[in-house]
Amino acid sequence: MIRVLLVDDQPLIRSGFRALLDLEDDIEVVAEAGDGKEGLELARRHLPDIALIDVQMPVMDGIEATRRIAADPALAGMHVVILTNYGLDEYVFDALRAGAAGFLVKDIVPEDFLHAVRVAARGDALLAPSITRKLINRYVTQPPGTGNGTGRGLEELTGREREAVVLVAHGLSNDEIAGRMVISPMTAKTHINRAMAKLHARDRAQLVVLAYESGLVAPRGS
Repeated sequence: MIRVLLVDDQPLIRSGFRALLDLEDDIEVVAEAGDGKEGLELARRHLPDIALIDVQMPVMDGIEATRRIAADPALAGMHVVILTNYGLDEYVFDALRAGAAGFLVKDIVPEDFLHAVRVAARGDALLAPSITRKLINRYVTQPPGTGNGTGRGLEELTGREREAVVLVAHGLSNDEIAGRMVISPMTAKTHINRAMAKLHARDRAQLVVLAYESGLVAPRGS
């Protein structure tokens, strides 16, 4: 059973998401909150698998709530998905940097929304290839050559692990990475998981952030 916490200051949005989730046999909404502070308290009380958190809320916004969740060892198994009205708005990269596993636009179609919840529950990042490219090109402004690809633990990666991280940063799925590296999808997943462990990344979203911030991958057109 996938246990979900809904955090949004708009009751209508929460009720709409809850109505969709309550219809699914493998998903349970364990709590709802109207601001980040209350959401953080409920997260610690209920220990959900997924927290769907709005960006802009009173008392405590979604980015700060995400940052505190990511910093709490008791919530290490919880994945935060940021909800936004505007797609690639100015808050998205800050949310990923804070520890979010990905983001969803609130006008997402129901089928994609339910799929996204299940993807996040597996620990996979909600970053489609097209979104990853747009996100990185818009928010990562590091000039080429400022990173050497050896910061923040990257020197501990094997050559194959580094190659896998680069492909993750380009938005490829495990199957696509396996095809590029001529290995099995399971081996590709193993390389990625080992890289995440060495870099202390909570998930693939943070792996993408680290790859660009370290200079291992440069944004196109930078």
